[in-house]
Amino acid sequence: MKKIVIIGAGAMGSAFVVPCADNSHEVFLVGSFLEDDLINEINKLGNFHPVLKCQLPKEVKVIKFSEFINEKIKEIDLLVVGVSSKGIDWIGKEISNFYSKKTNILLLTKGLTIIDNQFETLAEKLKKILKNYNIDNPKISAVGGPCLANGLANKINSSVVLANENIEIVKDIGNIISTNYYSTEYSNDLIGVEVCAAIKNLYSMIIGASEGLCSDKAKEETKKRYFLNTAASLMYKSISEMVYFTKKLNGQENTVYGLAGLGDLYVSSAGGRNSKMGKLLGDGNNYLDAKEKYMKNDTVEGAELIFEIGEKILNEFDRKKIPLMMALIDTIKGNKKLKISW
Repeated sequence: MKKIVIIGAGAMGSAFVVPCADNSHEVFLVGSFLEDDLINEINKLGNFHPVLKCQLPKEVKVIKFSEFINEKIKEIDLLVVGVSSKGIDWIGKEISNFYSKKTNILLLTKGLTIIDNQFETLAEKLKKILKNYNIDNPKISAVGGPCLANGLANKINSSVVLANENIEIVKDIGNIISTNYYSTEYSNDLIGVEVCAAIKNLYSMIIGASEGLCSDKAKEETKKRYFLNTAASLMYKSISEMVYFTKKLNGQENTVYGLAGLGDLYVSSAGGRNSKMGKLLGDGNNYLDAKEKYMKNDTVEGAELIFEIGEKILNEFDRKKIPLMMALIDTIKGNKKLKISW
């Protein structure tokens, strides 16, 4: 039996407790400092998660972050980070208070950032934060691939890829969390997996816009029936751009064609918040209007990533190499209608 602590009680962090508990480990689901009310509600409902709308395993201990600190839980085998990308600074500081060398850290959080005018993955950012607290060489891995939280929580067959430059580390993690419905593959391309996990959110928006973009002359009924021609074309073009972008950030091309790239893009573009925003943009809405009218309380990860790194991409990348990404950045940062040249 291993001791697994998952910090972040949102959809994916909470869903992740299911395979961990099914492997008979001691599992703690710990809310961030912003999730006290959610933790109270989950406990009040007997481990029923109100966002996932499903029952979490009864043996999982669901606690507030303050309770986790007070309990001084030690000898953690696997620490799973499921906070938002904006919470990495906070969780990095907190981890420094209880990290031990035996602890593996697994990032569910997806995103890219800029540090010292350089693109950085969240694993690299977390590593630098921990170094500031005199923690050297922490074992930080990341997970990528086509796995929606509700599907995992309901034990739908899913496959993911675990990434670390030392592949033996993620093989050890896989042995802890894999089940007959949660299959794990392994990669030493930590950068590529993290880059794909982040930028697929942008391309999910573009593919989601395909119905509106498929024709400026056809009737709406015709668009609904035949827009998949356009969606398939945008899928192909998106993968091509993802290859270029991933390699520019020192990731591997084959990662884009695997679970972290093509697999995750397929699932994300078929549904979800980014795809929904894409549909709204394709229908002619600008970003701010669409967000206010239809997705006011939803986090649109692709848009947040654009606000984080979009300006640097516009300034430093060849527009001809990534025209779809550039068009989307122009659309969201400039609050314009989405236009793509064919």
